[in-house]
Amino acid sequence: MKKIIKKTSAILLATIAVSGMMMTSLSAQAANERFVMISHAPDSDSWWNTIKNAVKESGETMGVRVDYRNPSTGDLADMARIVEQSIASNPDGIIVTIADFDVLKKPLAKAAKKGIPVITINSGTAKQSEQLGALLHIGQPEYDAGFGAGQKAKKAGVTSFLCVNHYITNPASVERCQGYADAVGAELSVSMIDAQQDPTGIEKKVQAFLRRNPDTSAILALGPTSAHPTIRALKKMKMSGKIHFSTFDLSDEIARAIKNDTIKFSIDQQPFLQGYMPVVMLTLYSRYGIIPSNNMNSGPGYVTKDNLALVEKLAGTVR
Repeated sequence: MKKIIKKTSAILLATIAVSGMMMTSLSAQAANERFVMISHAPDSDSWWNTIKNAVKESGETMGVRVDYRNPSTGDLADMARIVEQSIASNPDGIIVTIADFDVLKKPLAKAAKKGIPVITINSGTAKQSEQLGALLHIGQPEYDAGFGAGQKAKKAGVTSFLCVNHYITNPASVERCQGYADAVGAELSVSMIDAQQDPTGIEKKVQAFLRRNPDTSAILALGPTSAHPTIRALKKMKMSGKIHFSTFDLSDEIARAIKNDTIKFSIDQQPFLQGYMPVVMLTLYSRYGIIPSNNMNSGPGYVTKDNLALVEKLAGTVR
């Protein structure tokens, strides 16, 4: 027995030594890379904390610097300026959301001319990513995600709904609502409101819509920014659990609402992947010229009361 233990210990020590040599070798190939991630999110959008956590962790793991930048109010013209400024700083790579293809295609063309590799994430489509000259796209097909949510709602008897769109200037948000509308057979033009960002304003707009349209059978929120005020609106109107309510993305408050049956399910696009993987991929591309040949669909996944326990403790940090 002692001989077996000694032999096993020797193998383990040898494995650790080899692993250490491999890590040292990989680290030696690092070139102090600096990447810039640019999102369309305003400072007030807490959902992006998960992506920021992923960026920090992946940067530390790969031994690279990643600067996160965003327009403080979510203004897309400001985002375009940030893209131009970031390109002018000559980073080793850029990670960017396609919040609006038409607004961003001109500034991102400068990255292609300078030979700066780009990976797109979150908003936009794989086709748009290719047109921008990006290496690949990591995100959730937004129309498909909305359609999938609508299919679930239709099975529950939903025929009319309210889409609480807190970022209506982002075409991807409209795609979510359109997919849901098509699935349940509703007309989007009368089913979507421009909720904007103010929580109190969102709450009042939801209440006003439901009073004007008492036959509304479902609500779709597009993330914590619109979901949290909607939860409060339903509670004040004594409608919690009485209307089919679903939302994109997760937070502690959304998890609690799923647990108490206020929200039926959330559509999880797994944002941690959107923050972590592009840093890894750009690092491998910068050092070794390695890049996957296909895009990555990070979602949709669905979080319900049945599987909530698996993700509840991680909501807002990793999930």
